[in-house]
Amino acid sequence: MENIIILGSGCAGATAAIYAARAGFSPLVLEGSLPGGQITTTSEVENFPGFPEGIDGYMLTFNMRQQAEKFGARFEVDQIESVDFSGPVKKLVATSGKVYEAKSVIVATGAAPRLTGVPGEKEFYGGNGVSTCATCDAAFYRGKEVAVLGGGDSACEEANFITRFASKVYLVHRRDKFRASDIMVKRVTGNPKIELVMNAAAERILGGADGKVRALVVKDSLSGALREIPVSGIFVAIGHIPNTKFLEGALPMDEDGTLVSNDNSGVHTRVPGVFIAGDCADRHYRQAITAAGMGARAALDAQRYLENQ
Repeated sequence: MENIIILGSGCAGATAAIYAARAGFSPLVLEGSLPGGQITTTSEVENFPGFPEGIDGYMLTFNMRQQAEKFGARFEVDQIESVDFSGPVKKLVATSGKVYEAKSVIVATGAAPRLTGVPGEKEFYGGNGVSTCATCDAAFYRGKEVAVLGGGDSACEEANFITRFASKVYLVHRRDKFRASDIMVKRVTGNPKIELVMNAAAERILGGADGKVRALVVKDSLSGALREIPVSGIFVAIGHIPNTKFLEGALPMDEDGTLVSNDNSGVHTRVPGVFIAGDCADRHYRQAITAAGMGARAALDAQRYLENQ
């Protein structure tokens, strides 16, 4: 039986592994379907402390993994499909058929960005013009024109943020009214660098000879007319899908699957010995550094839980 099993190896899971391993608990990290987490799809991370020249997203979590392994953490590529948290021994059933048992579990499975599915999106995702994180990538489009897809608070917030760098932002929304709050709508409508493209849905993404995005094709939902908008980057801001479906019925979660803490710690659940960290439990920030901070808190509290048993 394991002392601590950590589900996920992104910034939250890897940081939790570092802390738990240094405390002498030799945690087992199950990496899931995307070892290193979502940040591995980002070619350059410029806002993680300690890297003044930036760092490749894959290398960031790879370095974290090496640091955790140095202190005794173990990593396995396996994915959990069901759990039983009803007793003091936590049981986890993997897709491989293996059953894991642990005294404590840290869930850091992250969240996947909701994508549109239009042609070209996957082809240019991750360093070639399509992004799901303005905070991560907006600075790469200084002086260029970009598009933001979405109509909620996140889309409006990202559009406003990107205008700090881009010369122009097309905010593309498939309806005639925003789902965003009034204050967010006022900010985008009052920003001279933002052009609203309403009643328009992304149809396809076009690339240039350099293998990067050169244009977004949208379809007018009323007339059916197509419009080609020349842009260098496209930011998809239509929400995230927490990787928590396998936990339905086992842990409290919001309607969208975001795990819910039972106190102000942000990492405790109603199940003794089960802790949460990172994007699967954070709908507000979803940044590498905040995920790392949650991972540290979860590991410290898991350590206290085990010491009190």
